[in-house]
Amino acid sequence: MPELVYPPVIAAAKTMFRVLDLRITMEGVHHVPRAGGAVLAANHVSYLDFIFCGLGAQESKRLVRFMAKESVFTHKVSGPLMRGMRHISVNRDAGTGSYNQAVDALRRGEVVGVFPEATISRSFTVKSLKTGTVRMAKDAGVPVLPVALWGGQRLWTKGRPRTLTRRHVPITILIGEPIDPAAYQYAGKMNAELKARLVALVDRAQREYPEQPSGPDDAWWLPAHLGGTAPTPEEADILDGKSPRPAPTA
Repeated sequence: MPELVYPPVIAAAKTMFRVLDLRITMEGVHHVPRAGGAVLAANHVSYLDFIFCGLGAQESKRLVRFMAKESVFTHKVSGPLMRGMRHISVNRDAGTGSYNQAVDALRRGEVVGVFPEATISRSFTVKSLKTGTVRMAKDAGVPVLPVALWGGQRLWTKGRPRTLTRRHVPITILIGEPIDPAAYQYAGKMNAELKARLVALVDRAQREYPEQPSGPDDAWWLPAHLGGTAPTPEEADILDGKSPRPAPTA
């Protein structure tokens, strides 16, 4: 089936990058296989993450089929685009169908994009990961590639106004080495390895990011542990309506 929607959307995104003169740094793009199935598992800090994650697969000439919540597919504007790009709708109350659809796509040799935190991290640190990402990779027999994204939150993220006209923002995309599911007997151990690698990549992206907040009013996009004013993970849980994490015991 010809790709009628995806190429124009990619062209429009690249035009936006040029207009805004985004300073995009990409590393590890050679890890994305040029053929065969793979899962791209990215951290989630921005509503634009799927664009930047997909950009990381462009050198390998791959189109990423992202898993996204059902409401994006029912929206009158985004819905036709999402369906036209053959992304995968996720009904969080009945996820078996979307899970099977993703596994089938992987077995057909597609690249599937997943945000295993399931929602944007308000703390800009890596949240706990849902196990569906590694389970689908094991079921399909394909590798998982951790992807660190950083900088997109300065353009559009949860709880902040959009600033899509902001120019010259640095964007970092780091793609790690593939994780072979055959090396892990249990999904839990593979999920722990994925999180460890993802945390390491995100830490590196934050550490090497070429800009710092211009002042106290601009420190909102930096995690609290790096001196920013973003919510701590515990505060973020409260904002997301979750119970606070228990305090560590001695």
